[in-house]
Amino acid sequence: MQGIQRFLFIVIVSLSFEAAAQEAIKNRPSPTSLVTARYKDTYLKITYSQPHKRGRIIFGSLVPFGQVWRTGANEATEMTITKDIVINNSLLRAGTYSIFTIPDKESWTIILNSELGLWGSYNYNAKLDVMRFNIPTKTLQGAVFEPFTILIEQKNNVADIVLLWDSIRIQIPIQFQEPKLP
Repeated sequence: MQGIQRFLFIVIVSLSFEAAAQEAIKNRPSPTSLVTARYKDTYLKITYSQPHKRGRIIFGSLVPFGQVWRTGANEATEMTITKDIVINNSLLRAGTYSIFTIPDKESWTIILNSELGLWGSYNYNAKLDVMRFNIPTKTLQGAVFEPFTILIEQKNNVADIVLLWDSIRIQIPIQFQEPKLP
């Protein structure tokens, strides 16, 4: 009987820890968000956390210019693609990548990195970059995005990954590959 009581105790404690962990994730100030797109048999998923403006000056202050940013909050933003795509006119192989950026006033450097599971950009390693390119910024007149938001605007096999926060818009062009015929 003592073995059963010990087993039940372990189960109850484990369930309590899991419930507490899920509650902590649910109540994050920067909640986790997910955006997806699909073209034929290619699936694209971006997982990120959404910090909010909350009256703060974002770019050049909270997110310094010229420094690597995790492109969100909490864990580094990650993108998974199930088939090769073209991003900013360069081939990107299927896989999962961390997305980092280096914001500046006129343009941002977009970085796709092979290291996963990072908290923020604290341990970012440029030697593991798979791709880097620059994208011009667009300032939105009269619009302010309170939460950092990633959208995918898709038209058939072409799309834009759009980053929006405060009054800044970054548009990253992608193209889904057509399936190869036998």
